[in-house]
Amino acid sequence: MSKTALPFNGLLFALGSAGLYGLNIVYARVAALAGVNGPAIVVYRVLLMLGLTVGAAYLMRRHLKAEREEWRTLALLGIATAFVGLCYISSVAFIPVTMATVIFYAYPTMIVLATPFVDKTPLTPSLAGVVVISLIGVVLVVGPVFEGLDWRGLALAAGAGVATATQFFAAARCRKTDPVAKVFWVHLIVLPTALLVGALTGQLESPAILAIAPFAVFMTIGGYVIGFIFQMLALARISAAAAGIAYCIEPVVSALASVMVLGERLSSLQIGGGVLVLFAVVTNVYLESRRSTPLVPTD
Repeated sequence: MSKTALPFNGLLFALGSAGLYGLNIVYARVAALAGVNGPAIVVYRVLLMLGLTVGAAYLMRRHLKAEREEWRTLALLGIATAFVGLCYISSVAFIPVTMATVIFYAYPTMIVLATPFVDKTPLTPSLAGVVVISLIGVVLVVGPVFEGLDWRGLALAAGAGVATATQFFAAARCRKTDPVAKVFWVHLIVLPTALLVGALTGQLESPAILAIAPFAVFMTIGGYVIGFIFQMLALARISAAAAGIAYCIEPVVSALASVMVLGERLSSLQIGGGVLVLFAVVTNVYLESRRSTPLVPTD
């Protein structure tokens, strides 16, 4: 496979993952309205992911051993993944979902600003411009609410963004460990956190609760499982900065899916924001296709 094809495939995986995550959020809302609580879904999707990776390793004759030199990076990836969910879910207990989403989706900006220090690559004016446009678009799509703010919610949402940026950088550097093993170990680290949150909130119920809204639960868990696999495949091929911009399309997909699934309406500002995000993503794909060097960090 050529160097050009590798980054392009990585961008496709990133866009596919972002789209699935966007659908995942909407169907999680549908499941919640039906009475299926979030912590239960998180626990059972983690258990499903662990079962699937063990089964895939057996059928594909892959080992689940992590490369020794990547143990620390893999541990950081797992901890960051756990904190993404923990902080993001907890933040909406203190601030509106829209405000939490806007703060959380500042992570592509965090990634781009940190890239010169982490990946040792210069921050180009074109990349900085693309990320600013995408951030403005996300703000317009989500439509922030400035009432009822609480510093705890703001800190948790920002923490989720930092954890996501850390997740992207760690995943982009964990390239020697087999993808199946990578997914397995990450979720083995996430599982205790998911169980703890479920126990503390008193929402750790039997699998029978998933039958309340089977299709919504299937879409929620399926979107996460495939989306996470695509995310790992993307970050094995492209840089965290390139992937971060691609993931700005996630709230756009969520907004469109909310219209079709939940019957919500989009304002002209939200539509304009979606156009800005799409413009930023397309521009990023074009700029990366012009690069002569691979997007995967080399150190």
